[in-house]
Amino acid sequence: VTRDTRRRVRVAVLVAGVALAALLVGCLSPVIDSGSSENLGEVDGIAYDESLSLTVEDGLNESELDALVARSMARVEVIRGLTFEERVEVDVIAREEYREQRNTNTSNATRVWENLRYEALFVVGQDRDASTVLDEGFAGNVQGYYSLRDDEIVIVSDADQPTVDKNTLVHELVHALQDQRFGIEYNAQTTDANRGYESVVEGPAELVERLYFQRCDTEWSCVRPGDTAGSSDLEPGIELQILLPYVEGRAFVDTVRRQDGWGAVDELHEQPPESSAQVIHPEKYPDTEPANVTVTDRSTEAWSRLGASDIARRLGVGGDKRNADTLGEAAIYAMLVDNNVIDPEERLSHEHIFAAGWAGDQLVAYRNETELGYVWETAWETRDDADQFASAYRQILQDNGALGTGDGVFVIPDGPFEGAFRLTQEGSTVRIVNAPTGDTLDEIHR
Repeated sequence: VTRDTRRRVRVAVLVAGVALAALLVGCLSPVIDSGSSENLGEVDGIAYDESLSLTVEDGLNESELDALVARSMARVEVIRGLTFEERVEVDVIAREEYREQRNTNTSNATRVWENLRYEALFVVGQDRDASTVLDEGFAGNVQGYYSLRDDEIVIVSDADQPTVDKNTLVHELVHALQDQRFGIEYNAQTTDANRGYESVVEGPAELVERLYFQRCDTEWSCVRPGDTAGSSDLEPGIELQILLPYVEGRAFVDTVRRQDGWGAVDELHEQPPESSAQVIHPEKYPDTEPANVTVTDRSTEAWSRLGASDIARRLGVGGDKRNADTLGEAAIYAMLVDNNVIDPEERLSHEHIFAAGWAGDQLVAYRNETELGYVWETAWETRDDADQFASAYRQILQDNGALGTGDGVFVIPDGPFEGAFRLTQEGSTVRIVNAPTGDTLDEIHR
């Protein structure tokens, strides 16, 4: 498929912005007529319980695809108790074009922040560019996304005739419904808060998808989804953070639904979780708010703080003018797994005692004329929680060849995480200062 031959079709679905091989594959879809509550469960004259005559072995023609999407939408309406309102277009592009788009969408300042964030987590070191790692990982796995800017779905195709994965179709239909009924607005101000909001978007889509196919076993005749399982090209420290809204988000939303019904799930759009910790531990929502951690500036005149507005732009969120970020419990858990400090019983689990006591954190970055450093301060619920994190972090340092020089200072002499680190603990607070050399630690944070 080239730019000149790309094909447009009418649709009423939204496609998520990222898609990993095992969970998120893109979809193509047409349709529909807007509905009212009186037409719940019927779209384009096709009811949710209607049988369709489809030939799926050799692909669906346009009329079959229209019918399949209409019935799928009707079934999503029945599960959610909400009707669709309007159509959206779908654009089909070649995977190579998608690669080119990703390669041109990252500013230099954003790359600096992404590199610092993943370097602080000991996931992507100085020998690689974190934005490039993400771009390369997504480029081969993403099957489609919804452009909020253009109000259209973009299908990334590996073939001249794009196929429809039923799992993805149902998942993205939920996003269409969310956007039409509540709006999808990523305006969280930190990485961790953004994970909380993403869980409100992706969690219901994952849950409805599961409920949909449960009914296929008992109530509905269905076009069964193909085998979309596969392995991601992304390493655990990145993959676990990205998958949190899908895996833990579904469990969080299901907890809310079972307690107070779908109406309470709708209200999450007005009051989303403020942290990944609230998603991982639903009992903490909404009352256990993240601690307000603030890193006091103790740098010399040779160093200045790096602004975080580029983080906001990279996440597609509002204009954050602050010069700090919050990484959150999910990021700390991913760091511990990626560095083999913990070995989870379930690969996609996000809960472990070494991370579960997280109360809050703040990451600030510093720059002089040629070098970078950072201060990462973490707050924990108890001193024991802080002790466990500090011990786990020391293990990461040692596993990367760090040599202790006294007073909590460690130096990694070479390798992708080369530099000096000062680890200090005051009660339930653990502070990490990173600098190019031991002599510059006090210049960044006295």
